Amino acid sequence: MVTSSVADWCGRASLVLSHIYGVAVVGDTPNSLLGMRVVAGELKGRKIQAPEGKTTRPTTDMAREATFNALGSLNVVVGARVVDAFAGSGALGIEAISRGAAHCTFIERDRVAVEVLRENLETLGIADRATVIRGDVMTSLRNVTDATLVLADPPYDFVAWQELLDATLADLVVAESDRELGGADAPFAGWTQVRVKRYGRAFVTFLQR
Repeated sequence: MVTSSVADWCGRASLVLSHIYGVAVVGDTPNSLLGMRVVAGELKGRKIQAPEGKTTRPTTDMAREATFNALGSLNVVVGARVVDAFAGSGALGIEAISRGAAHCTFIERDRVAVEVLRENLETLGIADRATVIRGDVMTSLRNVTDATLVLADPPYDFVAWQELLDATLADLVVAESDRELGGADAPFAGWTQVRVKRYGRAFVTFLQR
């Protein structure tokens, strides 16, 4: 009876997490994602593999869809030169390419995540529209001189946002964090908050130069 009750509770918890965060829970590893897919565009419905463990935190399908719909309304995706900073599986940059971005530079320092990212690009047939950099985001961003849009989804304990903004040459940054960024109470020098939305625990903020 005890075993059955625990199993039932785990099943209910998995359904709740799936509903709120868009993830499927396998065993005790919430970051083992099932069914993470490209939301729209030429690759719509194609599966994206995510690295297991806690070194990356993939953006949920709901947040990705809403974010890219907003970017589409601004006409800043088609033909864009994108940077997916803290790329992890590459889901954000892959979504951008699927929706018409000309090229995406993926920056990720974790070796396992980079291997999964490269596999995703090859499997989806878009490696020719991508550059993968394994290294530090701040250093690497300064070397991407043609970027028009930066997508930044760092770990939730990341605080060096002003440094990141100073390092990018793009005029639009989409930042995902556990708090609202760049508002009137804590503005970033040289940047204006133009949009902020909350999805579960995540705040997605659009910052424009």
